[in-house]
Amino acid sequence: MAKMMMLQQHQPSFSLLTSSLSDFNGAKLHLQVQYKRKVHQPKGALYVSASSEKKILIMGGTRFIGLFLSRILVKEGHQVTLFTRGKSPIAKQLPGESDQDFADFSSKILHLKGDRKDYDFVKSSLSAEGFDVVYDINGREAEEVEPILEALPKLEQYIYCSSAGVYLKSDILPHCEEDAVDPKSRHKGKLETESLLQSKGVNWTSIRPVYIYGPLNYNPVEEWFFHRLKAGRPIPVPNSGIQISQLGHVKDLATAFLNVLGNEKASREIFNISGEKYVTFDGLAKACAKAGGFPEPEIVHYNPKEFDFGKKKAFPFRDQHFFASVEKAKHVLGWKPEFDLVEGLTDSYNLDFGRGTFRKEADFTTDDMILSKKLVLQ
Repeated sequence: MAKMMMLQQHQPSFSLLTSSLSDFNGAKLHLQVQYKRKVHQPKGALYVSASSEKKILIMGGTRFIGLFLSRILVKEGHQVTLFTRGKSPIAKQLPGESDQDFADFSSKILHLKGDRKDYDFVKSSLSAEGFDVVYDINGREAEEVEPILEALPKLEQYIYCSSAGVYLKSDILPHCEEDAVDPKSRHKGKLETESLLQSKGVNWTSIRPVYIYGPLNYNPVEEWFFHRLKAGRPIPVPNSGIQISQLGHVKDLATAFLNVLGNEKASREIFNISGEKYVTFDGLAKACAKAGGFPEPEIVHYNPKEFDFGKKKAFPFRDQHFFASVEKAKHVLGWKPEFDLVEGLTDSYNLDFGRGTFRKEADFTTDDMILSKKLVLQ
């Protein structure tokens, strides 16, 4: 069978930056991409047909990404088992989900209770069950993956959730899949996992999201802005506010995970997944205001070097330009994100925050430090 070789994507030289990029709709870079295909017989690769019912194991699955992915897989007719420690309910009703849909999902989802760091249990329980496909949503270290591979020698596909945070910081953006990676990054465990999967000769696919947002997000991404907008407070943004970043909606990410299932073009490949457009920090604040129906926000710029925030995180994003190309996923997988930024933020706000409740209590400690000093950079 044909195997896709690593695709060579010509990166544009990106000149940073102009204030015109602060519009909330973000900046979209159009890349001219050429893909070169070589036909090889993939060593040790076993292909899975997405059209047939598969016995699928999701490592994790009770939070955020897994909640949406598991529903898609069940609706597609697959038998889905979640491997968790059992600390959270296996079936949780999603915002906007009908009682009937929730009941249908609850009756079909299966559970395998255990600690993935208990490697003997992992090997014995997975060997007894047998699975065709593994979606590893919460894996952080390579050693957590080895017992899974040992337990499932006939595994057809291993689909791994990595991170765009593995890329080495660069002045040439967007990050593409073949870019240099940082072995010292806080995501080095994910890099080591990708290397392990490659060395084992299994049929694997790695997904590298950028910042993920959407309903039930447990990370303070859009929530950080919505808290301040709803409280009528200024939004403190580090430095100039024209740092460019990128967000991808959780439902688009779940669709991408589905698209690689049984897809021969995804065999032993890495794909960046996020939104198509990029946005500045100031632009994101404006987009959140638009999504929630708030007035134009008051944005206060500050110099982080003038403050000692201790262990508290004053801003939810890296204070740098950080975004990745999704052209490979679009051309190879035929995947395309459905949500633009404001539409996706509106979905998140209406389903989570518009109900008048927040998942976490707001902490304005760092904001007050900044505002009390009134250090505003023009």
